Amino acid sequence: MASNFKISVHRNSDSLDLKLMGDFDGTSACELLNVMKEKCAGVHRVFIHTDGLKEIYPFGQDTFQNSLYLLKDRAFRLVFTGENAGSIAPERNKFFT
Repeated sequence: MASNFKISVHRNSDSLDLKLMGDFDGTSACELLNVMKEKCAGVHRVFIHTDGLKEIYPFGQDTFQNSLYLLKDRAFRLVFTGENAGSIAPERNKFFT
């Protein structure tokens, strides 16, 4: 994981807010997926806030987008926010604010 990567987690009754900070590499992508697996039970939406990302490495982007299938048994909508939302969101499911 990039040494400066952090995820701030805040859960409301039916949503999960994940604020990403630092550099996003392959290991960071795996950590994000693991947090989503652990924390998203019972939520309807997961907000991924990307304004805190400094650098997004192509391998991190690919790892995240190509591993989302691991969450296919979860029923929630992904919402990407911030200036880096377009870099993180999967192409076929780009919904961000």
